[in-house]
Amino acid sequence: MHLAPAHLSEHLKRGLKSLYTLHGDEPLLVQEFADALRAAARLKGYTERTVHTVAGAHFDWSEALASGGSLSLFADKQIVEIRIPNGKPGKDGSAALQQLAERAQGDDSTLTLVLLPRLDGATLKAAWFGALDSFGVTVKFDPVDRRTLPQWIAQRLQLQGQRVAGGDEGQRTLQFFADRVEGNLLAAHQEIQKLALLYPVQGEGESRGVLSLAQVENAVLNVARYDVFKLAEAVLAGQAVRAARMIDGLQSEGESEVLVHWALAEDIRSLKRVKDALAAGRPMPMALRDNRVWGAKEKLYERVLPGLGDAALASLLDAAQKVDGIVKGLRQPDWPQDGWQALQRLAAMVCAQCAAPRAPSGHSPHRSAPTGSRG
Repeated sequence: MHLAPAHLSEHLKRGLKSLYTLHGDEPLLVQEFADALRAAARLKGYTERTVHTVAGAHFDWSEALASGGSLSLFADKQIVEIRIPNGKPGKDGSAALQQLAERAQGDDSTLTLVLLPRLDGATLKAAWFGALDSFGVTVKFDPVDRRTLPQWIAQRLQLQGQRVAGGDEGQRTLQFFADRVEGNLLAAHQEIQKLALLYPVQGEGESRGVLSLAQVENAVLNVARYDVFKLAEAVLAGQAVRAARMIDGLQSEGESEVLVHWALAEDIRSLKRVKDALAAGRPMPMALRDNRVWGAKEKLYERVLPGLGDAALASLLDAAQKVDGIVKGLRQPDWPQDGWQALQRLAAMVCAQCAAPRAPSGHSPHRSAPTGSRG
């Protein structure tokens, strides 16, 4: 049974189940959901708790299996937590989890909680995960993306009685906040809590709990944690300022120039491959699937490709090849010799093409990529 995280309160009103599986790559959201489950369980008499962390291939699953069948003299009900940080229980673990899932049916004395990271498609189809899903409740935690992060921040502020000003100032405040904590939800949570301590809710009427842009700027640290794959999405969306900021962030975090170049160059090559497939008569969905383009990138490719000409793609491929040499120590005429500056220029070139106005239907524009350098 699948449960959306937002529906927890409604779910708990109908009573606790005996088995929950939480999986995703947002530790804060997983932690908060698990805390809510534990709190509800304590109210129902689950006073004892044991935690088993699966570390390595030689984990003794017999202890986890035994926990579910034994209660101390002082507890009527118990919570058994099984944490699998790498998401791979192994052969013995697979059998044990299936046994635990089946045993959970009708057992109201034990609440079993399985905590997992983000799982790939193959793992989601594994027999052990299927058993957990069939006999219990599974909850998937998706990352809070950049587009919805301002709204998430606003909701969290509202929970502690705070809000930003209305209109453009409020939107600028939320955008500033999101820029500083992008990709690091735990840090965002900490910064929101800090605002509650720095600016206690006071006053009356419309001004009560309102945070100004200056207050947020003074309080919020630059704690963004950038991801090379999110950078690729920003570039394909034509978000030049955001992409430049993300590259600066990756540099300051010590990320490899080669890896950042690979992420940018791979999308340029994929755009060319999909473009060639379309020219050969391949339908867009099949061309994208054949080239392993899915998820958020699908819509970005669908938006960009119709107006991206062959000359522009050729120019981007040439630029990517030159930057490949620069990040490996080679000099290129008319290009910055610093690898990060070259990456900034390459990203700006792709952004310019992806953000350019699309040509009317039926036309095949051939635009050349800009050659200007950032900074």
